[in-house]
Amino acid sequence: MNTHRLARELLRDEGLRLKPYRCSAGKLTIGVGRNLDDRGITEAEALVLLGNDIKAFWGQLVAALPWVATAPEAVQEVLANMCFNLGLGGLLGFRQTLAYLQARLYVDAAEEMLRSKWAGQVGARAERLAQKLKAL
Repeated sequence: MNTHRLARELLRDEGLRLKPYRCSAGKLTIGVGRNLDDRGITEAEALVLLGNDIKAFWGQLVAALPWVATAPEAVQEVLANMCFNLGLGGLLGFRQTLAYLQARLYVDAAEEMLRSKWAGQVGARAERLAQKLKAL
């Protein structure tokens, strides 16, 4: 079987949709007819998506806060984790935390994070991220 030819035919027949939609059978679908309700995605596919998302959020983060590129890795990881969870706009709302991080006042930044509404929502995640900062 010529898989390249088949892929072209399926692209033509199914179309390419980059956001989830309901197909004619009412199934949640994405891409080239991928039935998410019945088939879902594989672990390998999920990890590829995760890698792509990490790259995208990292790019947004460094563009918005250039000092992050030279911050300690723990700070980079904490901010990328928060950006992934909150989106860049949500993360930028942590003005005091970001100011503390830029000033390398890591314990103050961690305590400020833990006082946030977000920390109450994500619980152990916020605790783990704060501990990474306090360890610096």
